[in-house]
Amino acid sequence: MNEALSDTVLRLALQAGATVTTAESCTGGMVAAAITDVAGSSSVFERGFVTYSNQAKIDMLGVSASALDAHGAVSEEVAREMALGARAAAQATVAVSISGIAGPGGSEFKPEGRVCFGIATADTIQTKTVEFGALGRAAVRAAARDTALELIIDALNVK
Repeated sequence: MNEALSDTVLRLALQAGATVTTAESCTGGMVAAAITDVAGSSSVFERGFVTYSNQAKIDMLGVSASALDAHGAVSEEVAREMALGARAAAQATVAVSISGIAGPGGSEFKPEGRVCFGIATADTIQTKTVEFGALGRAAVRAAARDTALELIIDALNVK
């Protein structure tokens, strides 16, 4: 893991007086773990959400069943709702969400290595999709974790 990313998240959040939360699916808590690996992280990170199933996304984050039905869990629409729901539930300054296909598997329409992200602040909500490719489950999850940390850093740098 790139520890410098986690250290930067903590440093920037402290400087901004910001709090951070995560809503993770395919990474299963890896982003939260990366942040909380840093001593002092409790001052900026109160909670994270691991919402692996669609029902968990609905129950814990308020993701709409209609978005899941229309777009599927691996979509920018659902990543958007995940980030907004996590930010509201945690009352955090910044929320990042991740939903993807780490592998093995995937389909013609949603290939292995596709990961959708959301990043929500008080002022903005942005989404993006990254095609990491069929790197293998562990590599896709690690790349998604690092991308999420970079998104948090970008959001905190705007503050």
